Amino acid sequence: MTQSKVSHSQNEWDLLITDANIATMDNSIDQAYGTIENAALAIKDGYIAWLGKQTDLPAFDVFATPTISAKGQWLTPGLIDCHTHLVFAGSRAEEFEQRLQGVSYEQIAAQGGGIASTVRATREADHETLFVLAKDRLNALYSEGVSTVEIKSGYGLDCENEIKILEVARLLGENHPVDVKTTFLGAHALPLEYQGRSDEYIELVCTDMLEQVVSADLADAVDAFCENVGFSNEQTRRVFNAAKKHNLPVKCHAEQLSNQQGAQLVAEFKGLSADHIEYLDEAGVKAMADAGTVAVLLPGAFYFLRETKQPPISLLKQYNVPIAISTDFNPGTSPLCSLQLMMNMGCTLFRLTPAETLAAVTRHAAMALGLADRGMLKVGMRADIAHWQISHPAQLSYQLGVNKLLNLWILGRLN
Repeated sequence: MTQSKVSHSQNEWDLLITDANIATMDNSIDQAYGTIENAALAIKDGYIAWLGKQTDLPAFDVFATPTISAKGQWLTPGLIDCHTHLVFAGSRAEEFEQRLQGVSYEQIAAQGGGIASTVRATREADHETLFVLAKDRLNALYSEGVSTVEIKSGYGLDCENEIKILEVARLLGENHPVDVKTTFLGAHALPLEYQGRSDEYIELVCTDMLEQVVSADLADAVDAFCENVGFSNEQTRRVFNAAKKHNLPVKCHAEQLSNQQGAQLVAEFKGLSADHIEYLDEAGVKAMADAGTVAVLLPGAFYFLRETKQPPISLLKQYNVPIAISTDFNPGTSPLCSLQLMMNMGCTLFRLTPAETLAAVTRHAAMALGLADRGMLKVGMRADIAHWQISHPAQLSYQLGVNKLLNLWILGRLN
């Protein structure tokens, strides 16, 4: 099956890519990769204007249309990292070493470590320092074919510094080819100055913090950590209600360490995603399926923390819940800045297929961000296109350490 639709006159294409094999990830073509072999793809004004079998290519002016050959290599949608904490300062490498030597997380936290150390370092860093650090991380993702990244706040935990993190994230999007989406995660952890006063802190998140974020147009969504070491189900509900008043979609760090019914709560609010979800039960899966909420798996955190409780993959498939995968890049529990590594871990740790992991970082990752204009190669979609030196799309989940990316177009531009 092919798609062949001319949306512009034949001599107006900005670029034609020929001699390609295309993993469109369009499940109306097939349920695996949406494959079109021996294909061509045309771009106009940053969007896909035509694609299909090369034998079906309409006549075009060969002198007016820039054309490149993919030389039989593969095109996929640009990859999407839909859950990151990319903007922070400081390192937790010494804590990593301490944990390996038998020091408990509680002991590290009592010494001023853990998330408190990242908050302290991030508060002390200025915009420029945070920008430079985050840009290096974004460059690493970009080099692996990532064209869209979500960046959360959550390491400021006061008005000034949560705003600072989101401002840096917005600046990254304005000064980097990768498209950046931002999420306000003020309800990430309880800052030291609010110990024993979590309700007061949640009130701050729901009022002053969120109002300033919205006033400055700094967030595309709102997140919260609903967990026994984070915030209660009721406190998370307060955050979601506040987000709803500002017409911002919600998502949730849910069921990572215990079942606090966070997934059911975010589904109740028709939320974009429930993330982590190792302790998700069938009721939560069903609620997500009914609401269209995406399950975001974070195998990097599962691996780095040496967890043993796996997400309920079979139940998610049984109820047809879309599964996305992301790096969860952060300094404490997933300092792993490689989405292709996450794809491999999705296969090796969670027994997903390579086709499922590619869907998880394209079509389903786009859904997890509420983006209907990307994640597939299809007429009318953004021309976010990765060109790979591979013989089959399964290689993207199979082989690590060798950069297979040849080209990456983002909104039709080769950067």
